[in-house]
Amino acid sequence: MIDLNNISEEQLLKTRLCDLPIAIEGTWLQECVNELYRELDAQGLMFHPECYLADEWLTPEGETVIGIPFYLAHPTLTKLEHKMMLEAEGEGKSWCMQLLRHEAGHAFSYAYHLHQRPDWQKVFGSSEKEYGNTYKFKPYSKSYVRHLDGFYAQYHPDEDFVETFAVWLTPDSHWSESYQGWKALKKLQFVDGLMNEIKGKPPFKQRGRKLWNQKKLTITLEKYYRRKKTLEQEEFPDFHDMQLNKIFKSLTAQEWLAFRKERRKNKSLITAEGLIRKYSKNFLNTVDRCTGERKYMISDLLKNISLRAKQLNMIVVDDPTNSLMQLGVYVTSLMMNYVHTGWYRGKLKHT
Repeated sequence: MIDLNNISEEQLLKTRLCDLPIAIEGTWLQECVNELYRELDAQGLMFHPECYLADEWLTPEGETVIGIPFYLAHPTLTKLEHKMMLEAEGEGKSWCMQLLRHEAGHAFSYAYHLHQRPDWQKVFGSSEKEYGNTYKFKPYSKSYVRHLDGFYAQYHPDEDFVETFAVWLTPDSHWSESYQGWKALKKLQFVDGLMNEIKGKPPFKQRGRKLWNQKKLTITLEKYYRRKKTLEQEEFPDFHDMQLNKIFKSLTAQEWLAFRKERRKNKSLITAEGLIRKYSKNFLNTVDRCTGERKYMISDLLKNISLRAKQLNMIVVDDPTNSLMQLGVYVTSLMMNYVHTGWYRGKLKHT
């Protein structure tokens, strides 16, 4: 039997997901699931989507169940997720409840065939619209509710509905006042009427298939994280060179040797890599607040920039404060391009 409280990281990474001795029952996740059910009961909704541990947050298409990431079921796994991805999506009761309400919206849509109704489609659009890998959004649009980060309601008609549902379901959200004057208020009022219509009624589809169930995933944690990172990051070799050369100075091999020798005497001399590494946490938090992008994506970008600066033997020749400001603007602009287009280069994957 695997003891997650006393297992080494090396052993843990070699463990298959299906062999992890974890469950929702008896953990803080069970309390969150029960709270979701109480919120649904308070609205007179009799359907309770079944929850299970999966490889990520999801409601499988057409199914009426909610997958909760396995790494939230034990502190050791949450800690590993933090180390590998810099954050654990859904960690903490508040964030977990946000995501549960969101996924519950999907489950209700499938359970009651809401997305197939003509009046639903008139309000939110066609559910048949293809999901893109990325999406463009309007940060100041009042046609959509604000719930999950990244203006997720603007991604797809289905997400528009479930985000609206989540706001409607959230206790003490006071949505009728909070969204006064917004076009999104009509969507909230529509959802309110729709939920009143199905109050006390059993769903057309009660049970769903638990796809990507943790208990059936034979991949090891090591391969899981390797795949997860590969799927969500973009690599490029010399993309940063032009901009970095505007901020720092690149030295020849001979100049670099002389610089290193001089630095032993003059500690005020700084390498570009050293500057980036020293302030990486500041960059991470600042860019995260500005863009809302996931921290591990920002961290990987900073690591790539730092590595490239090292490869080019770059040093700080300007005022370090000025160099930091220029670098901060550059990193933020890259991440904003990524947020809007899915590419650091700014070209569109989807329009």
